[in-house]
Amino acid sequence: MSQPTTTNPDPNRREFLKMSSTAAGLVGISGAAATAHASDDTQKIAPVEWRNKQPDMAYRRLGRTGLMVSEVVCGGDPITLHNYKHLEHALELGLNYLDMAPAYNNGDTERAYGKLIAGRRDQVFLTTKTSGFSQLRERKYREIFDNLPADRQDHYRQRANEIIADRGVNAPGYHITYYPGQHEAYFPAYLRVAMMPDFAPQVEADPAFARHIVESLEGSLKRLGTDHVDILMCPHGASAPEELDCPEILEVVTRLKQQGKVRFLGVTSHNDPAGILRKAAALGHYDMAMIAYNVINGGYVDAAIREATARDLGVIAMKVAHAVATHHESLQPIPDWRIAKVEKIVPGDLKAPLKAYTWSLQNPRITAVIANLWDAEQVVENLGVAGKSVELQPA
Repeated sequence: MSQPTTTNPDPNRREFLKMSSTAAGLVGISGAAATAHASDDTQKIAPVEWRNKQPDMAYRRLGRTGLMVSEVVCGGDPITLHNYKHLEHALELGLNYLDMAPAYNNGDTERAYGKLIAGRRDQVFLTTKTSGFSQLRERKYREIFDNLPADRQDHYRQRANEIIADRGVNAPGYHITYYPGQHEAYFPAYLRVAMMPDFAPQVEADPAFARHIVESLEGSLKRLGTDHVDILMCPHGASAPEELDCPEILEVVTRLKQQGKVRFLGVTSHNDPAGILRKAAALGHYDMAMIAYNVINGGYVDAAIREATARDLGVIAMKVAHAVATHHESLQPIPDWRIAKVEKIVPGDLKAPLKAYTWSLQNPRITAVIANLWDAEQVVENLGVAGKSVELQPA
């Protein structure tokens, strides 16, 4: 079972402070790849691979993928056909990793990235996601659930609540709402977990999952105007570790790798990021994970990051700044105590979101932080935190 709780949920404990002081030597800020040893159950480690290396950007190795990724990478939320030209300057500054998903702006994010990379595909690492995969699983289990007698439905609801309580996945400070509607996927995910012992055999091997992965990727490749992506994230936004057990994921992605359409497999998670990370590392066929990791939930996630990177699973931190800032009006205002915390921990006059990125990058086990680059000003500001070493202060 996933166990996000920790004996010391303060992300700025003595060990973390000591670790951050040696970050530059471990993560290849000067250009050397960090030394890592994968366990016997992991895939073969790929050789180090550079793209768009620029002198003023810092890079880190993304686990066993070998990809040398800029410490700040570009999120897809703000990127549209009408808002992408400012990323040309980001590439000039050394950014080399573009994140996207079919769900972002109804596919326009991928179309915009396609225009950006036209003629320079070899400068960037591309990662997209299988949007809708978790929703497909939800529909499959919901069809079964809706046809069960009331007493059986109550049984699974009760079991779902017991699992949530046992794992502590909704603990304050660990579970954070980053976008409107996020919580709507929470209970249904654990209802599926409760049902899996009885119904997984008739759901998880459904060929609809394979078709969905293939069709999602083919659509992404068409919108991007390329023949492959470097990383495919599946599931997109996993809420429970059991979602990674679907056998169709490994089988289909293995075929896509053989066809040269996908190079590496990843997963993303907002809910229970520690549990998802541990699961991905334990399975062995996941190459990297992009998880919610920030100054608020860090103490709950640090141990899982250590365990995952010990197996050379690459880790990219997302929702780093969302803990202290948000563009979603319904989630405003951000609680003052969150902002005060990052202001106290990270010295200097930086804006709170930039301090949040700086805090995360002091962890040498994090490859990069993903930032929304809304405009030219944010390109300069956010990429400017790469390579910065600071002495974190106690909270």
